[in-house]
Amino acid sequence: MISLVIADDHKVVRTGLEQLIDTFDDVQLVGTGVNGEDALRLCVSLTPNVALLDLEMPEMDGIEATRRIRSQAPETRVVLFTSFSDRDRIMQALEAGAIGYLLKDADPDELHRGILAAARGESPLAPKAAAEVIAARTTAPPAGDLSDRERQVLVLAASGLANKQIARKLGISEKTVKGHLTRVFQSIGVADRTQAALWAERNGLLAPD
Repeated sequence: MISLVIADDHKVVRTGLEQLIDTFDDVQLVGTGVNGEDALRLCVSLTPNVALLDLEMPEMDGIEATRRIRSQAPETRVVLFTSFSDRDRIMQALEAGAIGYLLKDADPDELHRGILAAARGESPLAPKAAAEVIAARTTAPPAGDLSDRERQVLVLAASGLANKQIARKLGISEKTVKGHLTRVFQSIGVADRTQAALWAERNGLLAPD
């Protein structure tokens, strides 16, 4: 029997999921929450096989909850269950540690198969999500497209250094650092330092711990 936790801030959705999951002979709902904090608490205390999380929730959203669950309850596999199918959200969710990404227009059988697949360690992706993942991997610029200086700035920023520290280390102005980071973000298609750090790690720019 697969143990499952769900978290969604919409009562109608939660009730519908509870009723649907009750029809699955091989899945047992062991906890229900209304936000990411609930999901984290339930996963830490109950260690379910799978957590099914909404993306946008108050207090703590699904992406941050995923990141913390993967850190504090690594036995639990997280699947995002949402109406959002844009590439940025999908990639952020997967980079945070989600094993799957399903959409709320899925039919009951698809959701059931997704939960089972996640419990087996597979990665259930809605067709739209899978297409966006493939597109992101196809269009992502190679690390070699960055200049040497841009790579230096990116690595230092990804390592946690502030702009002032980067400027001091490289012997350039803080304004120049900001300019390099702006061009780096545009070049690799990210919006902030966290995403840039994930990109740098994924592309082998950061030394292993």
